Amino acid sequence: MLKEKLKELVSACFTGIWVESFEYQEAIREIAELCREEEWIHATWDVGTGLRVGGGEAVADATDPLAAIRAISSIATPEGTVLLVMNNLHKFVSSVEVMQALQHQLIEGKHNRTIIVGLSPTAAIPVELEKLFVVVEHSLPDRDQLEAIAKEIATEEDELPEESKLQTILDAAAGLTRLEAENAFSLSLVRYGRIEDGAIWELKAGMLKKSGLMQLYHGTEDFDSLGGLGNLKAFCKRSLLSQDRSNPLKQPRGVLLLGVSGTGKSAFAKALGTETGRPTLVLDIGALMGSLVGQTESNVRRALQIADAMSPCILFIDEMEKAISGANSSGSGDSGVSNRMLGTLLSWMNDHNSNVYVVATCNDISKLPPELTRAERFDGIVFLDLPGREQKDRIWEQYIELFQLDADQMRPDDYQFTGAEIRSCCRLAALLDQPLVQASLNVVPVAVTAAESINSLRSWASGRCLDSESSGIYQFQPKKTRLRRKVSVNPSSN
Repeated sequence: MLKEKLKELVSACFTGIWVESFEYQEAIREIAELCREEEWIHATWDVGTGLRVGGGEAVADATDPLAAIRAISSIATPEGTVLLVMNNLHKFVSSVEVMQALQHQLIEGKHNRTIIVGLSPTAAIPVELEKLFVVVEHSLPDRDQLEAIAKEIATEEDELPEESKLQTILDAAAGLTRLEAENAFSLSLVRYGRIEDGAIWELKAGMLKKSGLMQLYHGTEDFDSLGGLGNLKAFCKRSLLSQDRSNPLKQPRGVLLLGVSGTGKSAFAKALGTETGRPTLVLDIGALMGSLVGQTESNVRRALQIADAMSPCILFIDEMEKAISGANSSGSGDSGVSNRMLGTLLSWMNDHNSNVYVVATCNDISKLPPELTRAERFDGIVFLDLPGREQKDRIWEQYIELFQLDADQMRPDDYQFTGAEIRSCCRLAALLDQPLVQASLNVVPVAVTAAESINSLRSWASGRCLDSESSGIYQFQPKKTRLRRKVSVNPSSN
């Protein structure tokens, strides 16, 4: 808790404490409560109300942060401790005058036990002050606190769901501030007459829109809409639905999907969320790139923080190799941005305890650095090859029904077709009002246009990746080149 952390730091006479918090009032309340318990003098300052001591009247001429910093020494007593909480300090600390005043006061505070507590959503500390401040994170409410808020909002017995449903609602509310949780629960009561998770996810979707870094995928596709991928479906579903909540060591990490373009990697990631009842967050790699130095790394950290706040969820990173391919080089091409982005991602994958299941896709494994594909980064690396005969038949049936085509008509030669190319054939048949056989003449399989790279990808995956269709390791068995047509030549009469 914030109170316990501050008590230790103040007792050790840390004169500069920076509290990262999105809940200013809650943080100030906890600090004021700590000051009452320890009999410390409590003062607050913000640009609107000025300097207040112990909740009293504002001190004259103290709307300026410089005046507040200079006034703290006059509040100190020989035997006491003074805590000055400065709201939104990150907006003023870049000023040379404020920075110099803080330097002097933080050093002087060791002698008269005056503590400055900066309060802001981000620790934007100038390099001149980095060694003088210690950063403390004000944690968001845990499950017990969220449950207490829900019970305060839902005063009637039928407004609160049964225990199993309540746990799902608390999962959805994880990552919300106390005020956001109150608003979501109240909106649910107005809309449904009881607390449901629909209003909570609506509020969280708004959080994503404000960030501009990720999108919340809305779809109804489940595993029944995907033909094939039997082993991949069973592997992911079992790891997600059979996890032990009480043991963080059993938390699933995710999968890296490697395969031919058009074999259903992206469709699987989106269907997995629907199948397991989790929201699917789509991480936009392009949106993470910033024009300023350090902006990209900051965006990556912010996006991962949002993913943690949205847990339990599916985090979908499409075509990962395009984002961090520069990490395989010296980094000179992008000034090391790819290396720093990769470092941030790897640290998060190792250390995060949130219930975020990562589904990353890749079309070219050679562009991924080896440290990303080692064991324990993902639960497994799965290869998606071209669908077999049984899988193709199911895919044809699904898309013929989807595009309302004649199911009895002749199907075209689908040699080396992916699921995407089968869909394209059916869509063109419906669009052009043509038979499937004729529409297929407009579809050239990627296995033909990029045969060399696909065979290279298959060779790499053989013996290294899990098979998406059947249990075990994928094994590539090269087939003889198929002749598209035969040409007969009559022997010469000579």
